[in-house]
Amino acid sequence: MKIAEGLEMLQLTFEIGQRKLVINPMVVYDDQTCTLIDTAMPGCYDTIQSLIAEAGLPADGPHAVILTHQDIDHVGSLPHFLAEAKQPLDVYAHADDKPYIDGVLPLIKMQPQMRDGILQSLPEKERNEFVQAFSPETGANVNHVAADGDVLPFGGGLQVIHTPGHTPGHICLYHPASKTLIAGDALVVENGELQGPNPHATPDMEEALRSLKRLMALPIETVVCYHGGIYKGDVKKRLEEIAAAVK
Repeated sequence: MKIAEGLEMLQLTFEIGQRKLVINPMVVYDDQTCTLIDTAMPGCYDTIQSLIAEAGLPADGPHAVILTHQDIDHVGSLPHFLAEAKQPLDVYAHADDKPYIDGVLPLIKMQPQMRDGILQSLPEKERNEFVQAFSPETGANVNHVAADGDVLPFGGGLQVIHTPGHTPGHICLYHPASKTLIAGDALVVENGELQGPNPHATPDMEEALRSLKRLMALPIETVVCYHGGIYKGDVKKRLEEIAAAVK
């Protein structure tokens, strides 16, 4: 789904037990390049590439990957993108989540039994790619640190806002050209309403809500949430209401 010129929202649907999970990676693009924001669960490489092609975006990409944070549904297919890249892939993430994405430390919300279950569901080739990529002996997966206040050279400029709480290195990305906030998991949309992050998946909810105050100065017209999709409305007012839960 086209959000604005140079911004495309992808939509992937999974069945997890009795629950349906819908996630929304983003693509920032121009005539020649495309940058993927978050890589979905393990095993999603082919689906993402098909969605990119269906949207008419450059087919030889992505040319870079930006990770909003370390959770498995955001970094899961990174190993496959690294393995398939025709040239070294530029991968961006915040320094506070980098050691987890590099495999130096275990993903903070990934229990061993959950990891084993996900690995068993993958074909052998993808399982081996995943294990190798997240091994501390393999080397860094993230080769560019995205710091708070940085403007990344995609889509005419993507501003990085460090929004810890959901994970230590969670970032949001602001696209000034379209006044769009790519929120990652800092916000969700539920029943058409903008909400704070999922408390069951947010280790430091107080810090996560404090982080939202850093977004209020931005002239946001559209929010794209990884869980829930698009929100349009009085974003500043809604952020103030959500953040009021913490002083």
